[in-house]
This record gives sequence, C-alpha cells and structure tokens, in this order.
Amino acid sequence: MALKADPADQELLLELQALDTRLQQIAHRISTLPESAAVASLTAELSELQRTLTERTGAWEDAQAELKRTEADVAVVDARIARDSERLQASSSVKDVAALEQELAALARRKSDLEDIELGVMEVVEERESELAETRAQVQALEQRLQDSTEARELALGAVAAERDQATAERAAVAARVPADLLALYEKQRERYGVGASLLRGGVSQASGVALNAADMSTVRAAAPDDVLLCPDSSAILVRTGESGL
Repeated sequence: MALKADPADQELLLELQALDTRLQQIAHRISTLPESAAVASLTAELSELQRTLTERTGAWEDAQAELKRTEADVAVVDARIARDSERLQASSSVKDVAALEQELAALARRKSDLEDIELGVMEVVEERESELAETRAQVQALEQRLQDSTEARELALGAVAAERDQATAERAAVAARVPADLLALYEKQRERYGVGASLLRGGVSQASGVALNAADMSTVRAAAPDDVLLCPDSSAILVRTGESGL
C-alpha cells in the first residue's frame, strides 16, 4: 500500500533535509579544518626533529665517551711518566738511567700524540654540543608552535561543534513533528541515496537538478496531495508545494 502523508508533514521533510545538509557541511568543515592540518603538519615535523635530537644526543654521548677514553689514556701515560721520573731520580745505574730516559722520551711522544687526539676529540665534542643545543632549541620552538596550533584548533572545533549541536537539536525538534512512517521512509532514502527529500520547483527536482519529463509530470499531477511520491532521478521523497508548477 502506497504511503500517504499530510502535505504539511511532507513539507517538514524539506526542513529536515536542509538541516541534514547543514550537518553534512559542518562535518566536512570539521574534517578539513585548516587548524587541524596545521597541527598534523607540525606534529610530523616535530616527530622528525625529535628523531634528529635523539641521533645528535647519541653522537654527543659517543664523543663524550671518546673524550673520556682519551683523557684516561693521557692519565695512564702521565702516571708512567711520573713513575719513571721518580725511578730516574733515584737510580744510580747508568744503564737504568739510559733505559729510563729512552722510555721517558717515548712516553713524551706518546703523550704528545694523545694530546693531539684529545684536542681533536674536544673539537668534535664542542661541535656535537653546538648541534645538540641548536636542535634542542628548535624542538622547544616547534613544541610551542604546536601548542599554539593545538589551542587554535580546539577553539575552531569548539565553535563548529557548537554550531553542530544547535543544528542537531533543531533537527531533533523537526523530526519529532514528522509522522513515524514518513520519517522512516525519509531516513531510508537518505541513507541509501544521500538525499531524503527533494523540493519540486517549477517542474525541476532540486535534489537532482533535473526537470521531470512529461510522463513523470503527468503522474505527479494525477497524484493525490497526500500521496508520497519519489523523485524518479534522485529517489528522494518528492515534496510538492505551490512552487512546483503543477
């Protein structure tokens, strides 16, 4: 049995459809907020920079460890020099003195070489420290930018969410006035085809933007005012008003 509904109730569907379209637009705005895109971009940038920070922290720690090893090697040589110097001062053997002087000379060369290495490592440490400090500063600055962008996004979302909540409340109020069977058909058609109701204006279905052909217009004209019709192109409920050109 064909569904029937008071023409005034059918016209309520146009209000409902307008609110559903508005809610779809709001949902699209939420998903495409520039503030959200900015947060996503800064988050990715920060993640990459934090990886760089981890790498540079490791490089600095490696350089520090190398410096400690070199300093330890120098300390060992200094200890041997001090020991041999004491032995030299205390020795009365010409042979021992010659051997100790020879070893001290070798140790002096070794210390000189180690000190050159130590200076080189210290330069590396300073470079790594500078790189690390620069990266830390960049991370801190980017974290602040991300925080600012996140706050801006939350403000934007709050404003749009308030608009969404208002539209949702208005929709609920309109839907409550629509007879259950008519509302069920509207929801079914909207879920299936994307549009639940379409105004027929001047012989054109607003949902499809297509003018009804002569045969379809004849069917519409022959229908009773309370007959519920479907648009032949969009499958939405075709709502007739004084603008329909009948």
